[in-house]
Amino acid sequence: MSPFAASLRREWGRLRASPWDWAMVSWVPLLALGLMCWIFSAGQPYRLPIAVWNEDHSSLSRQLVRMLDATPGLQVRQTVLNRGEAADALQRMEVYGVVHIPPDLARDVKRGAGGTITLLHNAQLATASSLLQRDVRQVVGTLSAGVEMQAAAKRGSPQQVLRVQMEPIKTQLVALFNVSTNYEQFLAAALVPALIHILAMTAGAWSVGRELRERTLGQWLNEGLLPDGQRAGLARVAAALPGKLLLPALLLWGSGMAALLYLAQLRGWAVAGSMAWIGVGLAALVALSLAAGAALAGITLSLRTALSGTGLLSAPAFAFSGVGFPLLAMTGSARGWALAMPYTHYARLQIEQWQMGAPVAQTLPVVGGLLLATLVLLALAAAGLLRGLQRPDKWGGR
Repeated sequence: MSPFAASLRREWGRLRASPWDWAMVSWVPLLALGLMCWIFSAGQPYRLPIAVWNEDHSSLSRQLVRMLDATPGLQVRQTVLNRGEAADALQRMEVYGVVHIPPDLARDVKRGAGGTITLLHNAQLATASSLLQRDVRQVVGTLSAGVEMQAAAKRGSPQQVLRVQMEPIKTQLVALFNVSTNYEQFLAAALVPALIHILAMTAGAWSVGRELRERTLGQWLNEGLLPDGQRAGLARVAAALPGKLLLPALLLWGSGMAALLYLAQLRGWAVAGSMAWIGVGLAALVALSLAAGAALAGITLSLRTALSGTGLLSAPAFAFSGVGFPLLAMTGSARGWALAMPYTHYARLQIEQWQMGAPVAQTLPVVGGLLLATLVLLALAAAGLLRGLQRPDKWGGR
């Protein structure tokens, strides 16, 4: 039997004999991906709770409160009476912001002196903070424009002139992709391969590192592969390694594709480009991730060290990908680290294909680079395992 086939059959037997190992590459990834899709199924944050600190108590301030509560993104959850209650509501996380209406607002507006509406918010919660600022600014701007137009109309200004006076220069914002700014479309779809990347690196390190921990490295690479007690060479080790990683690769790739197809087909987020090419890119990312985990185990000859390195390299991948924080706004060193991570390049491929409809030729170098890096990492893993065969004193470590 060839080294690849023997290693594949051995890994299949080990997965069947260990329900926990089988779960970590089969139903646990599906469960985690389903939970992630469920978290972002709302799409957009609606009815964010706010408090109102109204010191004016006029018809104008009451109209402002009604407009705030009528905005789909806001919900006036409570009314506070002073600064202490406002601070307490924010610190207890009962509301995301407090809108302060100053005293004598209506009187100052009638006199032409103007007034200031203050939004107190926690900028540490960046998403909620930006949404609150947008909606409150829009509500106050609408109310202010209405007041000004009523005052100008009383002075006898024609309606057409009023529109030009209120906004002599207009801004036209055209969203080309993800027009609805839906979090499910750009965030859930990007987190699916990020989670698969973490699980694949962990599976690669565990599959190879387990042979070291259980002192079965020699049995895996020698017994059943070579007759007459010969030792496995680099070519046979390199052939046995893909056989061990094939089953986790197929299972994890299948889980990731199932989640992406669910978002594309059942949730209605149509793919502007090629879904098949996204699948090819995801397969390349899974292969590279498994090879990276196996290389860590082969180089360090320690399951514990390999798993630690896996967490260090894969866990921050999404943060450096440019999806959450702009890649071009990072410092030079951070951007260099981001570009060294494979997930950064796959995220670009998926965004360009899913939302932008870019030509396949534009992302072809990404797949080629991922596959080339996979071959390099498999070679490093094979060289490390060959060295490990000559160091049985390293076997059995945790």
